Amino acid sequence: AAAGILCYVGAYVFITYDDYDHFFEDVYTLIPAVIIIAVGTLLFIIGLIGCCATIRESRCGLATFVIILLLVFVTEVVVVVLGYIYRAKVEDEVNHSIRKVYNGYNGTNPDAASRAIDYVQRQLRCCGIHNYSDWESTAWFKQTKNNSVPLSCCKAALSNCTGSLTRPMDLYSEGCEALVVKKLQEIMMYVIWAALAFAAIQLLGMLCACIVLCRRSRDPAYELLITGGTYA
Repeated sequence: AAAGILCYVGAYVFITYDDYDHFFEDVYTLIPAVIIIAVGTLLFIIGLIGCCATIRESRCGLATFVIILLLVFVTEVVVVVLGYIYRAKVEDEVNHSIRKVYNGYNGTNPDAASRAIDYVQRQLRCCGIHNYSDWESTAWFKQTKNNSVPLSCCKAALSNCTGSLTRPMDLYSEGCEALVVKKLQEIMMYVIWAALAFAAIQLLGMLCACIVLCRRSRDPAYELLITGGTYA
């Protein structure tokens, strides 16, 4: 179950990142998500090994289980550290790239970057970089010469909005830059909290395996009788 949830968290980060990748040029930010998916896949296999070793009470199997879990635990600590590092870099990355993305907007023949801007403005309910007036300095605004911003800036509740700057009350007043930063930082926090939660679960797994190992070490005569289903 833990392995499945970890893989889901990693996949969620990949899918969500795809919607905002034009605002974030550093692909290495996905490293924590890649690691957490790999850990989730490995954890499923480790879980099977642990279950088999516990049922058979194999000292060798349980010792192997503890060692591998310890390595995975260290890996998840690395994920947490990387998550905090890249979370801190989000704001600088967005600040560096967002103006270039907006200047490349082409509303008449939308490319990938243009679709990304429209998607973000609709989803986050924002307009422009800091506010809707930022559109006035873009190449698209100067070419259209209709004193209007993209329709994605229009408030969702309005059906007759044309994006005209003469009716600013129809437009989202908040800029997208701060909201994109907040959203990307939230995504990274999902990875951090998932890694911390399942690191705690792995500590519990190691503790349980160690208890079984210690019990067998203290009682050399202890033996599981497969045929009778009883303990001696």
